[in-house]
Amino acid sequence: MLKVNRQTDYAVRVVLALSKRPEGARLTTSEIGREMLIPPALLQRIVAELAGGGFIKTQPGRDGGISLAHLPGEISLLQVVERFEGDLVLSECILKEGDCPFENICPVSCQWKRLNDLLREEMGRTTFAQLVEDGRLIEASLKPPASIPPGLVPSPQTVFSADNVTP
Repeated sequence: MLKVNRQTDYAVRVVLALSKRPEGARLTTSEIGREMLIPPALLQRIVAELAGGGFIKTQPGRDGGISLAHLPGEISLLQVVERFEGDLVLSECILKEGDCPFENICPVSCQWKRLNDLLREEMGRTTFAQLVEDGRLIEASLKPPASIPPGLVPSPQTVFSADNVTP
């Protein structure tokens, strides 16, 4: 199964939390940990790795915290994922030319390469500015229209409960 590890997921959350703030805003690691539900022990390592990769700046001290080192539109999802996971590769057979004895005659190898390139391109195009905007759109879609009083809006559980289903 292809999946990013938990540390990578948390790193993406850290960058996303900082991307939601105005340019130059600093947050403490405890604020980010609470907001993004990241265990403190892991958070310290993630912050150190993000700082080492040039994604964030750290400022020690009472008024310190962490902030983005670049604008959210300049940081891609691919960059953060590859910092923690290494090069994104779907199959070992496309890692290096000459590693697979069937590469020149294998119909699957071409597809792995094509799919790998598509995934990398899409993740490379996905910036944290876009993710922040996507989050705003998701939140807006969950809010009831202003014309409906809040008490009259059914919850998702009510709308889809077994009692409301007609045969």
